[in-house]
Amino acid sequence: MWRGLFTAATGMITEARRTDVIANNLANAATTGYKKDIAVHQEFETVMLKRMYDHDDTGAGVQANGILDTDSVDVTKFKGFKVDQQDAPPIGELGLGDYIAEIAVDHSQGAFESTGNTFDLAIAGNGFFTVQTPQGIRYTRSGAFFRNQNGVLQDIRGYNVLDRAGNPITIPANIPDTRITVSPDGSIYTNGENQPVAQIQVVQFDNRLAVQKQGNNLFAAVNNAQPQQATGEVMQGMLERSNVEIVREMVELIHNHRLYEANSKAVTTQDTMLDNSVNQLGRLG
Repeated sequence: MWRGLFTAATGMITEARRTDVIANNLANAATTGYKKDIAVHQEFETVMLKRMYDHDDTGAGVQANGILDTDSVDVTKFKGFKVDQQDAPPIGELGLGDYIAEIAVDHSQGAFESTGNTFDLAIAGNGFFTVQTPQGIRYTRSGAFFRNQNGVLQDIRGYNVLDRAGNPITIPANIPDTRITVSPDGSIYTNGENQPVAQIQVVQFDNRLAVQKQGNNLFAAVNNAQPQQATGEVMQGMLERSNVEIVREMVELIHNHRLYEANSKAVTTQDTMLDNSVNQLGRLG
């Protein structure tokens, strides 16, 4: 019964954590470039159950020929089952609950929203914009940029957008926005000139585990992962919306709530059985 309590409790903890993940996704459903999280659960190692009572317990310890039956005095033998017995009939596996093994990020493409703003950029396909933060270089799918009073291209938090050389991008302040174009490879042109004033650094990683969320819609490279030139294309005047599907997340939230309730009832049932065993069966004994 104690095992049943623990198994049901792990289910409650798992569903509570999954609910937190879904709630965070719903809270960021309108966040530009947000990538939803998925709680991946994994079972604890199962235990094989075997029957202990398939035996003939008619022996009296001494065989008909007067020879002592050593099995009958074997301290490792109980009800016909021995510790080293390998052929006891199996009856199935016993689960011991589950846990959240990973909070994975879904990097699937979000829908595009046309804004018409010069410095609103989106990436069609694989890739991240590169920005400089106080904690170092970070990556984002949010392309809601602007040009500050000094002509430096920044994101909404004031982090500088970097070019391919890793330097902040500066666009002369005297050039109006209507004279600025961004090509699919991230090159920034002004006044219709053939030479770009800068090229936005857009990178990608081969392994999805190479980047981890750091908050504020930013990703950080981990395990010394090296970025590569992105294959995605930059789209000017567009923003990538969150890839969160509100209806699906709400359905998952309801489903998780029901699973949590089922595990909660299992805990209550196990607690009642323990109470009866201690207070009623013990009194009868």
